[in-house]
Amino acid sequence: MCDQPPVPSNSRPPRNGSPHLPFGDMKGAPWYGKDILSVRQFSRDDLDYIFGVAHEMREMVERVGTFDLLKGKILANLFYEPSTRTSASFTAAMERLGGSLIPIQEVRYSSVAKGESLPDTIRTLECYADVIVLRHSETGSAKIAADYSKKPVINAGDGVGEHPTQALLDLFTIVEELGRVDGLTVTMVGDLKYGRTVHSLARLLSLYQVRLRFFSPDILKMPDEILLELRNKCIPYEVCSSLEGAVEDTDVLYVTRVQKERFEDPNDYEKVKGAYVITPKTMEVAKPDMIVMHPLPRVGEIAMEVDDDPRAAYFRQMEYGLYVRMALLAMVLGKA
Repeated sequence: MCDQPPVPSNSRPPRNGSPHLPFGDMKGAPWYGKDILSVRQFSRDDLDYIFGVAHEMREMVERVGTFDLLKGKILANLFYEPSTRTSASFTAAMERLGGSLIPIQEVRYSSVAKGESLPDTIRTLECYADVIVLRHSETGSAKIAADYSKKPVINAGDGVGEHPTQALLDLFTIVEELGRVDGLTVTMVGDLKYGRTVHSLARLLSLYQVRLRFFSPDILKMPDEILLELRNKCIPYEVCSSLEGAVEDTDVLYVTRVQKERFEDPNDYEKVKGAYVITPKTMEVAKPDMIVMHPLPRVGEIAMEVDDDPRAAYFRQMEYGLYVRMALLAMVLGKA
């Protein structure tokens, strides 16, 4: 017998008219000094709290732009892989909060190019920074970094493993756009094998009463490990062989690109790179209040003509990410 995830009396984070969340020195707060490595760390109560703080951050940015909550704090942005959105949003988040930044976007220009190990790089940066954001090509690298660091480490993507802050902003997007998570049907499309964003999001969604659909080329199916976790939590899901019939009653269409850089054989990539494209015709059969999401970058899997559709939420999704990452930085540094 399976237990369905409980539905709290108020499944939405605080909104206008709710008590204002306090900001300031809160070094006894649950997330002070903690690493953020995996979505497995979060309960529904945690998510409600994070989204409440993120909503407050959004309101403060809209009112005053920047403020000095993290003045005197320094973030080290350590990226071993290319990044636009994650790197820029963490940079913007820290600067919006009044903090400073050590940007290391091209590790080939750092001592990594000389053969320095990840533990030594982390030990070096913790001498200068109060928090470290790490993106690395190897699964489990964030955990290794956290084991060697006395300062909090935030996982910004570790290989094909997890991308917890992306999953948090994805879920925050759903809450802000649709007002709820329970009862929704979420269809994930594209590279579900290597897509760390869909791995993390599926795990977060398993805390709610949702229905999941997975559509991908055969060689890019959702890993069995994720499907087993969903079965153990009694989350209904189906693996679709076609998008036909899967879009009509979907509330969230989450699209990912086929990641060329993850393929060992270029021929395999060529076989699947154009397997699906979301077009205005696709949207004709979709619900009027559904949303289309994408972690970006896209490489043709969503036609640009879809951008003008009000249901296209992927650029709004990026803005929501700023507020979530502001919330996380304030939390681990004891200011929220």
